[in-house]
Amino acid sequence: MGLNCPAQAASYGTPTIGLSASYLSGAVGATGDPVVTVTVGQSGAGASALTVAASASTKSSVAGTGDVVVSGSGASRQLSVAAHARGYTDLTIKVTGLGGKTATKTLHYAASAAVHNAADTRYFTGSSDASAAVDVGGGYVVVADDESNTLRMYDRSASGAPVKTWDFSSQLGVSKEIDIEGAARVGNTIYWTGSLGNNKDGEYKADRNTVFTTTVSGSGASTQLALGGSYKKLRDDLVAWDHANGDRYGFTAATASGQVPKQIDGFNVEGLEFAPGSTSTAYVGFRAPLVPPKTGGKALIVPVTNFDKVVGSGAKAVMGTPIELDLGGLSIRDIRKNAADQYLIVAGSWAADDNSDPYAVYSWDGVAGHAPVKRADLPTSDPGGWEAVVDVPDLNQAGARAQFITDDGSADLYGDGTEAKDLTHPEWKKSRATWFTVTN
Repeated sequence: MGLNCPAQAASYGTPTIGLSASYLSGAVGATGDPVVTVTVGQSGAGASALTVAASASTKSSVAGTGDVVVSGSGASRQLSVAAHARGYTDLTIKVTGLGGKTATKTLHYAASAAVHNAADTRYFTGSSDASAAVDVGGGYVVVADDESNTLRMYDRSASGAPVKTWDFSSQLGVSKEIDIEGAARVGNTIYWTGSLGNNKDGEYKADRNTVFTTTVSGSGASTQLALGGSYKKLRDDLVAWDHANGDRYGFTAATASGQVPKQIDGFNVEGLEFAPGSTSTAYVGFRAPLVPPKTGGKALIVPVTNFDKVVGSGAKAVMGTPIELDLGGLSIRDIRKNAADQYLIVAGSWAADDNSDPYAVYSWDGVAGHAPVKRADLPTSDPGGWEAVVDVPDLNQAGARAQFITDDGSADLYGDGTEAKDLTHPEWKKSRATWFTVTN
């Protein structure tokens, strides 16, 4: 007579759980917020048998248990959060395995307030101080930061961290921030310029007087950048040129020790683009001064007619006839053109604290003496200042849209009085990229 032996109970280990990021930033009402990958496993069990859930462990009014969505199956799951209010909360992410065993991780979550055009807005994280941007094709953009020398590449259609980064500081021989503010692309060469002005305390910092190039290879997600040439005397050349022409724009006084750059008669470069049909003459656009200095009125562009040789071989800059543009009392924050020599200008205040000051978009044909045309106002109730236009669509096409990016460095994104540039965790730092219609 045989014996009936009970089956041996299965032995399961304690589940494991990992998060692709411990800190996550979202926005109220956002579309396509960043997601976190949750990696799970358990010895003795298939990953598909494990369940992943989340609960709010601190401030559920920001985002609660029902606001977390976990998708996917197997060892890798995707977690997204829909915020209800601005602020911070910690979310407990729990995996439950076979045998009832569990493991948890904490996700630190921060939500910024709802903004205009939420459906057309994406958030580029890892930095809050976007200052210049260049399209590299395939839906990707390289963005500069005026608080560091790191260039970051993002997917233009998605919120989240950069897909690639480059920092050429050591190769350029700089140890402090260049204060990158302007960029322009010609073929496979991208030109980048520092602000050229004193710092916010009115002190001269040599690294800010840096212009350099990067060479682009590949496109889209496969883009690579390599350092090209550099030049560190453009500020000196501009000041000498203005002095030789009777100090018309006050560059000598504006660059003196103790003079801050962001004043109506200051010295501060924020735009760079090439003249119509040219690969040698660059338009250097100024945030300050407005002209005439002290009383103000028009925005200033100084053409540098041998810009390719300035950066390529260290030639002394040669200046052309300056251009003064009526931008409704605003100055140049960025300037960009397309292959048809249609320009868009982001116009904003010369002032230092400009989060609530007006911004507007103008079109222009790049010809001195031709007036720019106002296309749209940009919202000013949202945090941050508009600093960059990625590329220029066909301005003859009805309903054409362009993507603009903010510098949110001085913005209180999460309602705790902390400026974004001072946030401890890079994942919570972000700049906003929004599409706007620029033609009727």
